[in-house]
Amino acid sequence: MPITYKDAGLDLDLYDQAIDRLPALMQRTHSPRVMPLKDGFAGLFRLFDGSHRYEDPVLVSGTDGVGTKIRVAQLANKYDTIGIDLVAMCVNDCLCVGAEPLFFLDYLAMDRDDPDRHTPIVAGVSEGCSRAGLALIGGETAIMPGLYAPGDFDLAGFCVGVVERKHIVDGSAIRTGDVLIGIPSSGLHSNGYSLIRKVVFDVAGLEIDSHVAALGGTVGDVLLTPTRIYSSVVATSLSAERDSITGIAHITGGGLADNVSRILPTGCDAEIRPGSWPEPAVFGWLADLGGVERAEMFRVFNMGIGLVLICRAEARDSLLARLRAAGEAPVEIGRIVPGDQQARLIDAG
Repeated sequence: MPITYKDAGLDLDLYDQAIDRLPALMQRTHSPRVMPLKDGFAGLFRLFDGSHRYEDPVLVSGTDGVGTKIRVAQLANKYDTIGIDLVAMCVNDCLCVGAEPLFFLDYLAMDRDDPDRHTPIVAGVSEGCSRAGLALIGGETAIMPGLYAPGDFDLAGFCVGVVERKHIVDGSAIRTGDVLIGIPSSGLHSNGYSLIRKVVFDVAGLEIDSHVAALGGTVGDVLLTPTRIYSSVVATSLSAERDSITGIAHITGGGLADNVSRILPTGCDAEIRPGSWPEPAVFGWLADLGGVERAEMFRVFNMGIGLVLICRAEARDSLLARLRAAGEAPVEIGRIVPGDQQARLIDAG
């Protein structure tokens, strides 16, 4: 009998079924700036058009994945939110230099053809792009039997934005006296899931469908809560206080201290005060469940603050008011003081 591609683990008929579902998921994110290219090998996006003009545009790029949160999605057999996480992890980084999000590409690698898994993953990416104001203009699906174990997959994302060179927010304008404004996270976001899985499944012995009364849902519900996308927060802040926003930090792996330190200029430290914002219950639950020390929690997780805006002290009240009017719950969490480019937790316990 002749050997086929299907015998090697790749069913082209199933692959075509999955690919045929993608155009509609992509097109729902498109604006007139996306140029049609039927059956092409690349995506086309207009930088300049009738409503978009730039003096000295700088392209901004970011790439990321979602780490071992993927394993939780597998355990829950729930794939429609992990794509939102993917977009969030990429676009939130680009927002930190003041970028306007433009377009997104995704990469999905799977062990086998599975339209019923493939479609909700990309639907989540599409939903994330819609929330972020991004056009999903392309991607790659790689079926690699033998490289991935049965049921395994991985995701990577690639975001491109643009910012006027004179409007780049790079932290160089931060100075003593500036204020740190924290924007709440939606919970765990997409960092620290190796520790989370160790605590929840190995140490505590919980199952993915175990109900957690203190959190009002199952383990799967809690751990798969999507990462927040901060496009509207940054757009609102920059539209009102562009000259007063001196730094933006996305709080991912490494927690508040490490991520805020990345944008501090010479001569400046950041003092951050835990307790100045309400910590989501999931963090206390996780710490108690695994006996994780508070200092370790702050090293690994966002602890309830997903984005930090640094602004001039005189702009604090107007920025807080503008964000609250937009439905946000910003909190002043610290200040910039003289130092050597370190962020410190004050009275963190």
